[in-house]
Amino acid sequence: MMTLANFVKSKRKEVNLTQEEFAERAGVALTVVRKIEQGKENLNLEKVNQVLKMFGHTLAPVSSREITKSENKRDYEAGRYIL
Repeated sequence: MMTLANFVKSKRKEVNLTQEEFAERAGVALTVVRKIEQGKENLNLEKVNQVLKMFGHTLAPVSSREITKSENKRDYEAGRYIL
C-alpha cells in the first residue's frame, strides 16, 4: 500500500509539475501540497480531496471500526492515510 504523501508526490512527478505549479492547478495553497507530501497529520480533508481530484481520487472519513488490520489502524490514527 502507498501512503497519501507518497501517492501525491509520485503522481505530481509523473505529470512533471513542481509543487507550486501543482498547487496552482489544484486550486490550493502551496502549503497544502507541502503538508500532504511531508505526511503531516493535521490536514483539511476538503483540501486533500481537491488535490486528489487531480488524479481522479478522493478520501472519505473512516471510523476506527471500519479499519480491520491493526497496521492500517495505527497508520490511520497517526494521520498517515493509506491509498
